[in-house]
Amino acid sequence: MGDLLYQTAVRAFFRKEGRVKYISHLDLVRCVSRALKRSGLPVWHTLGFNPHIYTTFALPLALGYESRCESMDFRLVEDRPMEEVQERLNEVLPSGIQVYQAKPPKMKPESIAWADYDIVMEVDSLSGEGLLEKFQEWLSQPQLITMKRGKKGEKAIDLKPHLQVWNLQANPSQLRMTMRTAAGTTLNINPTLALDAFALQGGEKADWLSVTRTAILTKELEPFE
Repeated sequence: MGDLLYQTAVRAFFRKEGRVKYISHLDLVRCVSRALKRSGLPVWHTLGFNPHIYTTFALPLALGYESRCESMDFRLVEDRPMEEVQERLNEVLPSGIQVYQAKPPKMKPESIAWADYDIVMEVDSLSGEGLLEKFQEWLSQPQLITMKRGKKGEKAIDLKPHLQVWNLQANPSQLRMTMRTAAGTTLNINPTLALDAFALQGGEKADWLSVTRTAILTKELEPFE
């Protein structure tokens, strides 16, 4: 009964960079659960016949993406300094996953509305400038209609109101940009959906692509905390 009465909620913010971008979200959950067990922290477990560490992730990251702003929630049955929580987790997490802050949750995941990404792409048949020209032409359309798969099948969606792009820059072989997309429980737009739509409508699919999530934001564009 004590575990039910005394629980401290923790939100740990972490980076997922390098080779660990290739592990799936399910593998990440398993990895974090093992790390929490090894950390020695007094982590709360679910009750019942199969007790386990209960963790939640605000906005699961797509496979192949890196991130500098992920978060996971769990509970402790004893108070611990948040600096200790951060330190103990980093001692047991694998290379590429690093907790940079731990604190009590301030916002609910339902408050998430946007996410920012740094994107670098290459198309072998085009220079960076040529790719920039084609991408700007695609963005300038009044509508950006594409098909989005959901639980009830595919449906047409206009990306235009749910997508913003800035910092468009070209070098001899690459196009770089920052892309903001709708995110959260109501509507979640993966940048790959936009880039695939560009490939279909502009005929230029990336031969090399790097995507890094840099921010998770509320409707008011405040950082998710």
